[in-house]
Amino acid sequence: MAIAVSFINMKGGVGKTTMASQLAYAAAASGHRVLAVDLDPQANLSQSILGAKKYVKYLTDGGATVVQLFEDYLPPAGGRGAPEPINLNDVILSQAGYWRTAKSLDLIPSRLELSRTLKNPTGKERRLAKGLSRVSESYDLIVIDCAPTESILTDAAYFASRYVIVPVKLEFMATIGLPLLARSVRDFKLENEDHEIDIAGLVLNFSEYASYGEQEKALKEIQQNAEEFGWHVFATQVPYSRSLPKAARLGLPLADTPHAKWERIEALRDLTWEMRCSLELDQPATDGEL
Repeated sequence: MAIAVSFINMKGGVGKTTMASQLAYAAAASGHRVLAVDLDPQANLSQSILGAKKYVKYLTDGGATVVQLFEDYLPPAGGRGAPEPINLNDVILSQAGYWRTAKSLDLIPSRLELSRTLKNPTGKERRLAKGLSRVSESYDLIVIDCAPTESILTDAAYFASRYVIVPVKLEFMATIGLPLLARSVRDFKLENEDHEIDIAGLVLNFSEYASYGEQEKALKEIQQNAEEFGWHVFATQVPYSRSLPKAARLGLPLADTPHAKWERIEALRDLTWEMRCSLELDQPATDGEL
């Protein structure tokens, strides 16, 4: 059975998609079978893994997305004259992303129309978990990238996940989303005692704009929050890299992005190793290089 982990923070712009995509790539490169799930209507994870041009072509060609999983049917297209019941394999895009490291990386893409699910959410919060349970044995790791708001999509991520990883940027108002997330997870666990979910830890990202003094203050506040909520903080801190936006645009892991600095690549590799240990992700039979 796959280990499922969601990347969540109620504050936007903290590096959720960056961490989710880079962990997915690194785990796939090391020989794990990985499924990435884009649960954000903005579809940033889809574009980060596929690359912008390939993502647009996928949608233009009528490719299915996570929207169909929530709506529980495939719309008429091509030779189909009427909607059809959903088949999860129609939603999964196999061997997504950069060919060198994506041979065992599959993707359930998203699109902006996912936001319509928020208008009629009744009865949909368990559909993602139900769908993923059908393919769980085909993967070692399922990575879910979430929108920075609490909604039916957040509940869907909780039901589908065993762990939550919380990216946080070292900048002003770094902790603004943490109390809301703590309350959200606590309330979910109280209402769903049969489902086990835990915060695996906080990932610290350096901001491009914050000064050293602001980063020190932010770090202190984050550590105070983590202690209050009983959350682990990963030891590896991820330095800011101008190559990360470029990697997302090109649909590449940082290690294969032109002109990416070695120390940034090493930091992501160290963090991935920490995450793998924290998530208790077993070594694959043939472990490649992270």
